[in-house]
Amino acid sequence: MLKKWLQCNVFRGIVSLLLASLIWLSLVAKFFDQPASNYIAAEKNAPLALSIAGRHIKFWTDPQLRQLELEKMRSRNAEWDFMARCFFVWSLANMGLRDPEMKSSALPVMDSIIDETIRLEKEHGIHFFLMPYGKYSEFKMQPERSIFIDGEIALMLGLRRLLEEKEEYRILHRERIDVMLERMQKGQVLCAESYPDECWLFCNSIALAAIKVGDYLDNTDHSDFFARWLKSARENLIDKETGILVAAYDLSGKNVSDGPEGSTIWLAAHCLQLIDPEFARDQYLKARQHLRSQFLGFGYAYEWPAGIGHDDVDSGPIIPVINLSAGSTGLAFLGAASFGDREYLAELYRSLEMGAFPVQTEHGIRYSASNTVGDAVLLYSIAQGPAWQKIMTGRQKQ
Repeated sequence: MLKKWLQCNVFRGIVSLLLASLIWLSLVAKFFDQPASNYIAAEKNAPLALSIAGRHIKFWTDPQLRQLELEKMRSRNAEWDFMARCFFVWSLANMGLRDPEMKSSALPVMDSIIDETIRLEKEHGIHFFLMPYGKYSEFKMQPERSIFIDGEIALMLGLRRLLEEKEEYRILHRERIDVMLERMQKGQVLCAESYPDECWLFCNSIALAAIKVGDYLDNTDHSDFFARWLKSARENLIDKETGILVAAYDLSGKNVSDGPEGSTIWLAAHCLQLIDPEFARDQYLKARQHLRSQFLGFGYAYEWPAGIGHDDVDSGPIIPVINLSAGSTGLAFLGAASFGDREYLAELYRSLEMGAFPVQTEHGIRYSASNTVGDAVLLYSIAQGPAWQKIMTGRQKQ
């Protein structure tokens, strides 16, 4: 009898402890809440955007600090160096459009980054910003080029022009657009290579956005190409189980190397807003359905549907059990912000405050669990909006 009583009480104690823990954890999430106005811009740029941008401006205008940061990133992945540049320039363009008082300080920083990036590409070739395996085989299309490099530079040029026209950049932007269109139309699914016989949706969707920005600025019209691209994507690049666009495939589109992944689709949906807003929203909602997760109010994202898959350079580290992907979660901020998903954004920012270890410096904020490119992506998720809105609301006036 005593044994049964003890067993019963031990069981009750364990259940009570678990319930108390769950209640406590659910309350903990409230401690990491912050006002939405801190990360959602209104008439002026959001405070968090200004804080992150402040540190990045210091980073890009201090040669010694910049060298240390770039060497650290390039020792891990040369792509991070390149992407940190691009996401920061895109962010500054949006911040300048939202607050004209910031334009005069943003433009010199943008120009410095753009000029240095193009110079490095010219001096060292495309492989300076690519991972080493890009040299292991030849690009199918010759001469070799990467839509990863062309697309992101073209979007830097385009958004800089959107903030303020510059004839030198207009010429460079048009040249990139012409090259991208020529090569994308040679691909069987209207996509160009990021790496040898490897097309990435991430890069091709950025290229589409850069072309659309050019249409707005120069009164050109590539709507027929966009319509053909969308038709091809629906017919060839949609995963049958989830309805989400696949991430990587060969030039034929028949051999898929990576199915739907979070580190791709959140960004792709953002870019596709310029091409087909309804299709883009549908892709975001499907990604939300299959990749979003949360635990007691803390939001995060899987890299692969249902959290099933391996980690790689795109996903970043994947935390076991909960299958949290650093790459997918970082870009989920952009997806949620692009489509006004405040519920998911609030969950993501709780996780950021709890797990990314923000550090306030004299020049702005940085996140210890992130790096320069991760912080730049976060900045862009907060800053984005004005550029897309301007382009989607009408043609440029002559």
